Amino acid sequence: MAKWKFEGLDEYLITLEKLKANTGSAIGRAIYEGAGVVAKEVAAEIQKLPVNNQYGSKGITSVQKAGLIEGFGISHAQTEARFYRNVKLGFDGYNKQYTENYPSGQPNSLIARSVNSGTSFRKKNPFVDRATRRAKGACEVRMAQVFEREITKIVN
Repeated sequence: MAKWKFEGLDEYLITLEKLKANTGSAIGRAIYEGAGVVAKEVAAEIQKLPVNNQYGSKGITSVQKAGLIEGFGISHAQTEARFYRNVKLGFDGYNKQYTENYPSGQPNSLIARSVNSGTSFRKKNPFVDRATRRAKGACEVRMAQVFEREITKIVN
């Protein structure tokens, strides 16, 4: 935890004003860095997904896996309400698995959800759940480090 020394009440008040004006950006940077830690774990789990290209298999095809790899990312930081900040990890776009129902390709979010939760025709493989559980501690540590670094920049 960072510590600061002040030479009087005026200096203390000036520092508090700086913190009030700039804490939001420090929080945003910390959240985004923490999301990066989780994103690396999820990307590693995607790489580990088993591939089965046989028709009617309960796994995913190499084309679907490539779509998940390509479509995975972190959204821009968002502010909801007045003080609630977040980023989202997710799957965007379409893969190149063209079907009758999806002539432009299957939605990557649909494939990710069906793999993570399972369906009547696909075995459950909770890769996102495993990754987020494994990354939780490292994410919290990284966010604390970044936040402390940013606050120290503001105060000094």
